[in-house]
Amino acid sequence: MALFNDNQKILEFLELVGRLKHEKRTGWVLCDINECESIAGHMYRMGMMTFLLTDENNITKLDRFRCLQIALVHDLAECIVGDLTPHCGVSVEEKHRREDEAMKKIAELTGIAGDRMYELYKEYENQSSPEAKFAKDLDRYDMILQAFEYEKRENAPKKLEEFFAATYGKFDHPFIQSLVEELYRQREIFEKKCLVNGNT
Repeated sequence: MALFNDNQKILEFLELVGRLKHEKRTGWVLCDINECESIAGHMYRMGMMTFLLTDENNITKLDRFRCLQIALVHDLAECIVGDLTPHCGVSVEEKHRREDEAMKKIAELTGIAGDRMYELYKEYENQSSPEAKFAKDLDRYDMILQAFEYEKRENAPKKLEEFFAATYGKFDHPFIQSLVEELYRQREIFEKKCLVNGNT
Protein backbone atom coordinates (compact mmCIF):
# COMPACT_ATOMS: atom_id res chain seq x y z
CA MET A 1 0.00 0.00 0.00
CA ALA A 2 2.86 2.37 0.86
CA LEU A 3 4.47 1.79 -2.52
CA PHE A 4 1.17 2.56 -4.26
CA ASN A 5 0.88 5.87 -2.38
CA ASP A 6 4.52 6.70 -3.10
CA ASN A 7 4.07 6.04 -6.80
CA GLN A 8 0.93 8.18 -6.83
CA LYS A 9 2.95 11.07 -5.42
CA ILE A 10 5.78 10.50 -7.90
CA LEU A 11 3.29 10.61 -10.77
CA GLU A 12 1.91 13.89 -9.40
CA PHE A 13 5.47 15.24 -9.22
CA LEU A 14 6.24 14.19 -12.80
CA GLU A 15 3.04 15.82 -14.05
CA LEU A 16 4.04 19.05 -12.31
CA VAL A 17 7.50 18.90 -13.90
CA GLY A 18 5.83 18.23 -17.25
CA ARG A 19 4.19 21.65 -17.08
CA LEU A 20 7.61 23.22 -17.53
CA LYS A 21 7.80 21.76 -21.05
CA HIS A 22 4.90 23.99 -22.09
CA GLU A 23 5.19 27.03 -19.79
CA LYS A 24 6.66 29.95 -21.73
CA ARG A 25 9.24 32.21 -20.09
CA THR A 26 7.52 35.42 -19.04
CA GLY A 27 10.26 37.80 -20.16
CA TRP A 28 9.92 36.73 -23.78
CA VAL A 29 6.12 36.74 -23.67
CA LEU A 30 6.17 40.34 -22.40
CA CYS A 31 8.49 41.27 -25.29
CA ASP A 32 6.04 39.76 -27.81
CA ILE A 33 8.46 37.06 -28.94
CA ASN A 34 6.58 34.51 -31.03
CA GLU A 35 7.21 30.83 -30.36
CA CYS A 36 9.43 31.61 -27.40
CA GLU A 37 11.25 29.07 -25.29
CA SER A 38 9.74 27.14 -22.41
CA ILE A 39 11.09 27.08 -18.87
CA ALA A 40 12.21 23.47 -19.42
CA GLY A 41 14.07 24.49 -22.59
CA HIS A 42 15.99 27.10 -20.61
CA MET A 43 16.88 24.62 -17.85
CA TYR A 44 17.90 21.99 -20.39
CA ARG A 45 20.43 24.22 -22.15
CA MET A 46 21.80 25.33 -18.79
CA GLY A 47 22.26 21.66 -17.94
CA MET A 48 24.01 20.98 -21.23
CA MET A 49 26.41 23.85 -20.59
CA THR A 50 27.71 22.11 -17.46
CA PHE A 51 29.16 19.43 -19.75
CA LEU A 52 31.40 22.11 -21.28
CA LEU A 53 33.41 22.34 -18.07
CA THR A 54 36.74 20.59 -18.67
CA ASP A 55 40.02 20.20 -16.80
CA GLU A 56 41.27 23.09 -18.94
CA ASN A 57 38.56 25.68 -18.21
CA ASN A 58 37.35 24.44 -14.79
CA ILE A 59 40.16 26.19 -12.97
CA THR A 60 38.18 26.43 -9.71
CA LYS A 61 37.51 22.66 -9.74
CA LEU A 62 33.73 22.95 -9.68
CA ASP A 63 31.73 19.76 -9.11
CA ARG A 64 30.20 19.38 -12.58
CA PHE A 65 27.49 16.99 -11.46
CA ARG A 66 26.40 19.37 -8.71
CA CYS A 67 26.31 22.22 -11.26
CA LEU A 68 24.08 20.07 -13.48
CA GLN A 69 21.75 19.23 -10.60
CA ILE A 70 21.42 22.89 -9.59
CA ALA A 71 20.73 23.88 -13.19
CA LEU A 72 17.92 21.32 -13.38
CA VAL A 73 16.20 22.38 -10.14
CA HIS A 74 16.82 26.14 -10.00
CA ASP A 75 13.48 27.02 -11.69
CA LEU A 76 11.58 23.90 -10.62
CA ALA A 77 9.19 25.88 -8.38
CA GLU A 78 7.88 27.59 -11.52
CA CYS A 79 5.89 24.44 -12.35
CA ILE A 80 3.57 25.58 -9.54
CA VAL A 81 3.98 29.37 -9.23
CA GLY A 82 4.81 30.22 -12.86
CA ASP A 83 7.69 32.39 -14.09
CA LEU A 84 7.48 35.52 -11.93
CA THR A 85 9.50 38.50 -13.16
CA PRO A 86 9.88 42.06 -11.77
CA HIS A 87 7.15 43.05 -14.29
CA CYS A 88 4.55 40.76 -12.66
CA GLY A 89 3.74 43.08 -9.75
CA VAL A 90 5.04 40.62 -7.15
CA SER A 91 7.69 41.73 -4.67
CA VAL A 92 10.99 39.88 -4.49
CA GLU A 93 10.12 38.72 -0.97
CA GLU A 94 6.72 37.38 -2.05
CA LYS A 95 8.27 35.68 -5.08
CA HIS A 96 10.77 33.86 -2.85
CA ARG A 97 8.03 32.94 -0.37
CA ARG A 98 5.84 31.41 -3.10
CA GLU A 99 8.73 29.54 -4.66
CA ASP A 100 9.92 28.21 -1.32
CA GLU A 101 6.41 26.98 -0.54
CA ALA A 102 6.22 25.30 -3.96
CA MET A 103 9.56 23.56 -3.46
CA LYS A 104 8.44 22.26 -0.08
CA LYS A 105 5.36 20.77 -1.73
CA ILE A 106 7.56 19.14 -4.39
CA ALA A 107 9.83 17.78 -1.66
CA GLU A 108 6.84 16.26 0.12
CA LEU A 109 5.84 14.42 -3.06
CA THR A 110 9.25 12.86 -3.61
CA GLY A 111 10.63 12.05 -0.15
CA ILE A 112 14.41 11.77 0.11
CA ALA A 113 14.82 12.80 -3.54
CA GLY A 114 12.72 15.87 -2.82
CA ASP A 115 14.84 16.77 0.20
CA ARG A 116 17.85 16.74 -2.10
CA MET A 117 16.11 18.94 -4.67
CA TYR A 118 15.06 21.40 -1.97
CA GLU A 119 18.61 21.53 -0.62
CA LEU A 120 20.00 22.29 -4.10
CA TYR A 121 17.29 24.91 -4.69
CA LYS A 122 18.19 26.69 -1.43
CA GLU A 123 21.87 26.52 -2.32
CA TYR A 124 21.09 28.30 -5.59
CA GLU A 125 18.78 30.86 -3.97
CA ASN A 126 21.34 31.68 -1.28
CA GLN A 127 24.28 31.53 -3.73
CA SER A 128 26.05 29.59 -0.98
CA SER A 129 28.52 27.57 -3.07
CA PRO A 130 30.81 28.04 -6.06
CA GLU A 131 28.54 25.65 -7.99
CA ALA A 132 25.47 27.79 -7.23
CA LYS A 133 27.32 30.90 -8.38
CA PHE A 134 28.32 29.12 -11.60
CA ALA A 135 24.68 28.09 -12.17
CA LYS A 136 23.72 31.76 -11.78
CA ASP A 137 26.24 32.63 -14.49
CA LEU A 138 24.69 29.93 -16.70
CA ASP A 139 21.22 31.31 -16.02
CA ARG A 140 22.23 34.80 -17.09
CA TYR A 141 24.28 33.62 -20.03
CA ASP A 142 21.52 31.43 -21.42
CA MET A 143 19.18 34.42 -21.21
CA ILE A 144 21.39 36.77 -23.24
CA LEU A 145 22.26 34.00 -25.69
CA GLN A 146 18.54 33.40 -26.19
CA ALA A 147 17.96 37.14 -26.58
CA PHE A 148 20.60 37.32 -29.31
CA GLU A 149 19.08 34.32 -31.08
CA TYR A 150 15.71 36.08 -31.14
CA GLU A 151 17.29 39.31 -32.40
CA LYS A 152 18.88 37.36 -35.27
CA ARG A 153 15.71 35.42 -36.01
CA GLU A 154 13.67 38.63 -36.24
CA ASN A 155 16.48 40.60 -37.91
CA ALA A 156 16.05 43.17 -35.14
CA PRO A 157 19.40 44.33 -33.73
CA LYS A 158 19.29 45.62 -30.13
CA LYS A 159 15.58 44.77 -29.81
CA LEU A 160 16.28 42.93 -26.56
CA GLU A 161 18.99 45.24 -25.21
CA GLU A 162 17.32 45.35 -21.77
CA PHE A 163 18.41 41.74 -21.12
CA PHE A 164 22.02 42.57 -21.91
CA ALA A 165 21.90 45.73 -19.79
CA ALA A 166 20.49 43.76 -16.84
CA THR A 167 23.38 41.28 -16.86
CA TYR A 168 26.29 43.49 -17.90
CA GLY A 169 29.33 42.97 -15.66
CA LYS A 170 27.62 40.32 -13.56
CA PHE A 171 29.44 37.23 -14.84
CA ASP A 172 32.04 35.78 -12.47
CA HIS A 173 33.41 32.53 -13.86
CA PRO A 174 36.28 33.01 -16.34
CA PHE A 175 34.92 30.39 -18.76
CA ILE A 176 31.50 32.06 -18.91
CA GLN A 177 33.13 35.48 -19.17
CA SER A 178 34.94 34.26 -22.29
CA LEU A 179 31.64 33.03 -23.77
CA VAL A 180 30.04 36.39 -23.00
CA GLU A 181 32.87 38.18 -24.81
CA GLU A 182 32.34 36.00 -27.88
CA LEU A 183 28.59 36.58 -27.78
CA TYR A 184 29.11 40.35 -27.58
CA ARG A 185 31.57 40.16 -30.47
CA GLN A 186 29.10 38.27 -32.67
CA ARG A 187 26.26 40.60 -31.67
CA GLU A 188 28.32 43.64 -32.70
CA ILE A 189 29.06 42.05 -36.09
CA PHE A 190 25.35 41.33 -36.52
CA GLU A 191 24.40 44.92 -35.69
CA LYS A 192 26.94 46.35 -38.15
CA LYS A 193 25.74 43.99 -40.88
CA CYS A 194 22.15 45.09 -40.31
CA LEU A 195 23.17 48.76 -40.49
CA VAL A 196 24.91 48.16 -43.81
CA ASN A 197 21.81 46.41 -45.11
CA GLY A 198 19.54 49.22 -43.92
CA ASN A 199 17.95 47.40 -40.95
CA THR A 200 17.73 49.20 -37.64
